[in-house]
Formats: sequence, C-alpha cells, structure tokens
Amino acid sequence: MKKTTLILGCGDIGTQLGKQLIEAGHRVVGARRHADALDGTGIEPVALDVTDEAALAALPDADIVVYAVTADRFEESAYEAAYPQGLKAILREFAGRDRTPQRLFFVSSTSVYAQHEGEEVDEASPTEPSGFSGSLMREAEQILLEHELPGTVVRFSGIYGPGRDRLIRQVGEGRIAAANPPLYSNRIHRDDCAGVLAHLIQMALEGKPLEPIYLASDCDSAPLHEVMAWIAKRLKVETPDVIQSPLRRRSSKRCNNRRLLDTGYTFRYPSFREGYADVLKRGGYLPEAEKA
Repeated sequence: MKKTTLILGCGDIGTQLGKQLIEAGHRVVGARRHADALDGTGIEPVALDVTDEAALAALPDADIVVYAVTADRFEESAYEAAYPQGLKAILREFAGRDRTPQRLFFVSSTSVYAQHEGEEVDEASPTEPSGFSGSLMREAEQILLEHELPGTVVRFSGIYGPGRDRLIRQVGEGRIAAANPPLYSNRIHRDDCAGVLAHLIQMALEGKPLEPIYLASDCDSAPLHEVMAWIAKRLKVETPDVIQSPLRRRSSKRCNNRRLLDTGYTFRYPSFREGYADVLKRGGYLPEAEKA
C-alpha cells in the first residue's frame, strides 16, 4: 500500500519534494491557496488556507505531514498566522483523528539564530532571535517539539536555485559585498531542500531514529564576498560597487551540518560553486563562451 505524504504549503520546494516522493512510489497530496499551480505535477491538489480552521477537516489522513507554509507578507501578523497559529491548528486537527501521522516535519529557518559575529552554530546552539520573524518561527518549533505527535524541525539556511537569483542579479549590476570584515553566509540549493526532506521522510517511514532538529545548510559557509566574486568571474563582469551587506537583514554565522551528514544524506550541491554553476547554466546567465 502506498504511503501518503501531505505537503501543506506546497510551493516551489514542496512541489520538488512531491515529485521525488512520487518517483519513489508515494501518494502525495499538496495543499496550497492556489491549487491549480500543481496541475501536471502528479501531486493531488487541495485548495486550502491553513488559517481557515474549518477547512482542515477536509484534509486526507496521511502517514507523513510536511508543514512548509510561508507567510504571505513580511509582517508580524502574517508570520503569527502562518507559523505558530497555523501549525497549532494543524496539530489539533491531526492529533484528534483515529489515524495519526507517523511524523510531522516543520520547515523552519536559520533566522532563529541571533549569532552575527561569525560564530559556528548547530542544533544545540542558543536561539535568541531579536526580530519577529525568527521569534515566531522559534515559537512554532517549540509548539511542535512539545506536542504529543512525533515531530522534526528542519532549519534551512538561505535557499537559492532556479528563480531565486537575487545574488546573481546584484553581481550582474556590479555590486559586491565587502571583503572585510568577512560576512559569513550560508545557503542550500532548492533541490537539496527537497532532497533533505525526502531523505528524512524515508528514514521516518523505515522506523529509523530521528533527531528533533536538523540544520540543513550546505557544506561551505563561505564569506559572501567570496561567493559574489566567484559569480562575477563566471559572468565576466566587474564589481566596482562595494556594499556592506546585500542581505535584507545583517547576519554572519557559520552553519554546521554534521548532524544531517551523519544520517547519510549526500548533498547534490555541497557548496555554492556546484549550486550556482547549475543556476547560472540553467538560467541562461553565462556568456556564450561559458555555456559549452
């Protein structure tokens, strides 16, 4: 009998995850506000807003639930609705059923860390975010970890990939981060986000032990200047405009992914070099001589 995975907030990452799981023989149901975006993916679509608690009863039973909901705008009220409140509603719904999920995965973020002086962080590091986004994400994590349903938090660092090209566009405009002091950055390719979740889901279904939290970031916490300089070289552009921080919110830390690697996960794109080489090629950014 096919295992059923329900992906709540089935956007870009959820869709990639769903495709992988279908190839592995799963039944996948994807819930999102605009379900027609899932046409042609093989994912069973459900139109749903998780803030509408009355609609949650229509969701199918599932062996695995992935909560990958995103706030629809960068405002405290939107984050409150999407994360702690939305997750609470989902937990109430599924905990009250005769058939409960084997595990619920919550897609979180490294915004829960406040470290910004180049410190190394892992799953045991203090999480004392000052901004509302990190604070509400951390609140949602705690709600899941303290709940009776088995749950695992996956903290993704900066996600990039097809369509997520802000850094490439900045470099193309001649902008680059300052070399000193180094601003350490962390990232993970969209396809590895899906790969990590698929890997952990398979572990759960096989009855293998899972930790409560995994930090999912690639294997190279490189200074942002180094990343942008590498992209500039591939684009063959000059970067005369030095900016102190091209990030929306200043942050400098180094994410340690050892716990994830110890599960046996192998990154498709272990560093920014492999990942951005893929994005540059697939996105048509490279000069003609580099496309061969």
